[in-house]
Amino acid sequence: MAYIVGLVVLGLLFLALHYFTELDKKQKIAILSMLFVVITSAISYNKYTLAKQDKMLNVVMRFNQHKTVECNGIKVDDKNFSLSIGTYTFIGKKDTPHYEQMIGAVECQ
Repeated sequence: MAYIVGLVVLGLLFLALHYFTELDKKQKIAILSMLFVVITSAISYNKYTLAKQDKMLNVVMRFNQHKTVECNGIKVDDKNFSLSIGTYTFIGKKDTPHYEQMIGAVECQ
């Protein structure tokens, strides 16, 4: 849906540049090209952050299902770690080898 809105906005901008400005053809093409690059970059960044967030939520879901996840070579399970929901951080439990160790869910696989 966002792609369609982006194309409509780009089309409206093209029409505005065509009818209401004194710019020559090269300047109009340059403006539209820059806008296209900005919109494409925004879409790419959005896809990247959604993929990263999806990966992190998958790790949290596996942890909540009492499965072991690996984070920077450390095996993280619910016997040795607890999950801080606000920051999605695994915190080592008391009386375990990983006591007070903090590992972000983003770093896990």
